[in-house]
This record gives sequence, C-alpha cells and structure tokens, in this order.
Amino acid sequence: MPIRREHRWFYPIDWAQLSAVIRFRRAQGRCEQCRRPHGSLVYHLGDGRWWDEQASTWRNGKGRALRRLPPLNRLGQPLQSTRVFLACAHVDHDPVNNRPRNLKALCQRCHMLHDRGEHRRQRWLTLRRRRAVGDLFSGLYG
Repeated sequence: MPIRREHRWFYPIDWAQLSAVIRFRRAQGRCEQCRRPHGSLVYHLGDGRWWDEQASTWRNGKGRALRRLPPLNRLGQPLQSTRVFLACAHVDHDPVNNRPRNLKALCQRCHMLHDRGEHRRQRWLTLRRRRAVGDLFSGLYG
C-alpha cells in the first residue's frame, strides 16, 4: 500500500529495506496473520477461507487448517482468486515506531482488516469535511 505524501516524512529513509527484511526474512514471504504466500494466486471463498496449494488444504482467516471442506477440485462453490502481495504494517498504527516487534508482514486482506478502525475514522472525517465545505460555500447543505 503506497505511503501518503503527507506521511512520508514519518518513515525512515531505509523503509524499503526494513520492510523487505520483515516481509521476506522474518516472515519468509508469508502473511504473519493468515499465512498466505506472497506473489501467488490464491483461491478463496470470499469469507477468509482459502486454498493452501503447498499443503493441499483449506485454511481459515487465521491460517489454521480446515478439515470439513472437500479438496479444491471437488468443491461445488464458485471460487474467487486473488494475487497476494505482502505489506509491512505497524501494529500500533504509529509510523514513527519502527521497532521490529511493532512491524508485521500482512497480506492485503489482513492489512485492510487491521486498519479497519482507521479507515472508518478517515471516512467520517472526509464526510464531515465535505459537509463543512458545502455549508461554507453553498449555504444549507442539501
């Protein structure tokens, strides 16, 4: 996920190298939340359950193996596929805190779930800002 221009100065100069160490050396190219492998095409059911090709098993959103689902080729449900990309996320949402224990390698799904509260807050601010601008220049907001 790209870093916003106004937040870039919070990150260290060597952020790309630090992120790569966390994602590929420590996490070994897998999401630290659900264990999805970086760069691979993953088949999933849309609710967090996904097919682990290496282990030939279904996994849940936490990376645990599921036993009740049939193999991929005998599943009657329509499948979705997603290319997995790892990003380095701050556990405490503070971009200044770059200690290794505060950084986690997360796939795009887990990263969005981790940042859900921040996205809601940002949405609320955006809507309020639009309303304020509308009141300022257009009179009553319709």
